[in-house]
Amino acid sequence: MDAYVADWLNLLIRWVHVITGIAWIGASFYFIWLDNHLEPPQDPDDDARGVGGEVWSLHGGGFYHAQKYRLAPPAVPERLHWFKWEAYSTWWSGMALLALVYWYGAEVYLVDASVADLSPIAAVGIAIAYIVGGWFIYDLLCKSPLARDSRVFGVVLLLLSSVLAWSLCQLFGGRGAYIHFGAVLGTIMVANVFFVIIPGQQQMVDAASRGETPDSAPGLHAKQRSVHNTYFTLPVLFVMTSNHFAVTYSHSYNWAILVGISLAGALIRVYFVARHGRGKASPVPAVLAVLLLAAIALAISPRPAATVGAPASFDQVRNVVHARCTTCHSAAPVHPAFPTAPLGVVLDTDEQIVAEAARIHQQTVVTRVMPIGNLTAMTDAERQIIDRWYQALQGK
Repeated sequence: MDAYVADWLNLLIRWVHVITGIAWIGASFYFIWLDNHLEPPQDPDDDARGVGGEVWSLHGGGFYHAQKYRLAPPAVPERLHWFKWEAYSTWWSGMALLALVYWYGAEVYLVDASVADLSPIAAVGIAIAYIVGGWFIYDLLCKSPLARDSRVFGVVLLLLSSVLAWSLCQLFGGRGAYIHFGAVLGTIMVANVFFVIIPGQQQMVDAASRGETPDSAPGLHAKQRSVHNTYFTLPVLFVMTSNHFAVTYSHSYNWAILVGISLAGALIRVYFVARHGRGKASPVPAVLAVLLLAAIALAISPRPAATVGAPASFDQVRNVVHARCTTCHSAAPVHPAFPTAPLGVVLDTDEQIVAEAARIHQQTVVTRVMPIGNLTAMTDAERQIIDRWYQALQGK
């Protein structure tokens, strides 16, 4: 595929993914909020009609009165709005983006020979197996006795998510491992909608349409999966943006960082779900999340290291940059995956190299994520040259 065409596909699919993701998450967050704000109906006639709760709200200059039935209304309305296409569209666009960037570009974005010597085909096959297998394992757990206690189930999910993060980081480059962690969770979320939530709702609608009292079990199962989805949301959103933060995925303990930040996201969501309830929310989950994020930031903060050797000359640095970096970071990149320089960073001239000194040092020495996947085989000795030159520039 032509790199220019791939760039446009990336742009368009990513745009669709963000738009549909906002729609799905917005609807999901709203209904969690709505459920937690319901009050007993004030009108006895509403209670007699089966209304279990109601809430008044104000938005966009208008008053809204939402009611929730304990099971179903006396008659199913002709027009009933379903919330499912947002989830499906988010998933297919996300998978298309995953396939375009991380599978089609597996040699660049997924495989890292320093982590595991996998062929692109093997790496993609393993990635697909993880995504499919993740749903089946989760679904079996939800149907097991473990799911009867939400706290026990939460601990089990945390342990399995940790194993997932660790194993992915032993197989793929950090960037690819992170995005596939999110792909597993995202697939579980949309599969919950497709296989449990929507069928459960359909059973209730069918029963009500026949004039029967709906069985509450499908609704309860759907509610369980919906609650799980809301706790997965913030970890998945972090993963969607993680490729911008090499300080996380490039670390030697990248899997632990991924687990820690995901747990912090889930705790933040726990706090807000409780805060939207009628009772007083404990600040403990939010405090724990902040402390966890602070601990991670402190633990992975760069430690100043003594620079070994005399300052490197600019000629040495220029040779390293032109040999290892300008394959992609050039006005005319020669790598087939990049029609233009990534992030617009061009390193053809001496002036451009000096202007990007801090970025070059950060990416090649501190995080070591560049060259991406070390495609151009930059050596440790060459990274030391950049380090000695940069430290000299800083007067250290």
